[in-house]
Amino acid sequence: MEKHVSYKTEGVCSRGIEFDVIDGVVHNVVFIGGCKGNTQGVARLAEGMTTEELIKRLKGIECRGNNSCPNQLALAIEQNL
Repeated sequence: MEKHVSYKTEGVCSRGIEFDVIDGVVHNVVFIGGCKGNTQGVARLAEGMTTEELIKRLKGIECRGNNSCPNQLALAIEQNL
């Protein structure tokens, strides 16, 4: 099963995240806005990981308050499973 997700972030520097989920594996993560180096790093590390593993690793990471771009990616994945 293949799904493309466009997610509007909340409370972080990036304005949105786009990614594909193909058979439970995340591909093509792109953050719109945000800290370019950090978001590109997260996107590259996320490539090819399962949705469950990404949620486990990224959910709860804090940067601004109780939130971060990696946390937003985890929430986006959770909401779109």
